[in-house]
Amino acid sequence: MKYLLSFLIVWVVGSLSAQAQDPNFHIYLCIGQSNMEGPAKIEPQDTLVDNRLQLLAAVDCPELGRTKGNWYMAKPPLCRCNTRLSPADYFGRTLVANLPQNVKVGFVHVAVAGSKIEIFDKKDYKVYLDTSAKERPWMINMANQYGGNPYERLVEMARLAQKAGVIKGILLHQGESNTGDKGWPMKVKKIYDDLLTDLNLPANSVPLLAGELVNADQGGKCASMNAIIATLPQVLPKAIVVSSKGLPAVPDKLHFSSEGIREFGKRYAEVLIQSLK
Repeated sequence: MKYLLSFLIVWVVGSLSAQAQDPNFHIYLCIGQSNMEGPAKIEPQDTLVDNRLQLLAAVDCPELGRTKGNWYMAKPPLCRCNTRLSPADYFGRTLVANLPQNVKVGFVHVAVAGSKIEIFDKKDYKVYLDTSAKERPWMINMANQYGGNPYERLVEMARLAQKAGVIKGILLHQGESNTGDKGWPMKVKKIYDDLLTDLNLPANSVPLLAGELVNADQGGKCASMNAIIATLPQVLPKAIVVSSKGLPAVPDKLHFSSEGIREFGKRYAEVLIQSLK
């Protein structure tokens, strides 16, 4: 009788856990540097959000009424307390507009302005941060909001998100700080592989959407990196490159304008939808 009771308890707990994970709650991980973090001004139109869009807060933001590890309506800013409009905002809007009404979309958003892709390397991140401390103290301060380890915070929040829904993809915008680095695609692949392993997901099971940097047609200062980004699908079969052609930038020619960010987010969603047909 004692063993039967124990079995029933385990079975019930397991059943409740399985029921808690909603297959119609699609989770996307968002990583990168400033253009993913949210560089663009949030305007009134950006504050209107479908309640099917959700955000799992990765940091505490008392001023926004958010506590790390809790779900909220995905109203910008999605990254940290003082970031701005991200491509994820309009990726989400476009996605829910094309999904059945019973499907929700959720974000786990961890990005650090000015950082190299190495900040998300689970083993070498500390070396990168330590060697960047004098040159970019502001970047260290941002990383510290994630407990000093953005990758670990991403995994922590993603595991929590998996209790509610199913991870369907990864959004990446990064490369300005790695311009000219031909090893970038393999570095991204390592991070992708580590993430899937740490989240108990099958290898090459979810798409990774990688956006180009400000295009040469807009005078992009790092546009040469787009040729390297274009090679990512050669080493990562699930990678899809999102074009930045024609997307307007602000005067620094590194960051997209609000208009550019909105259109970019739509393009992320459109290439994903097209890939699923």
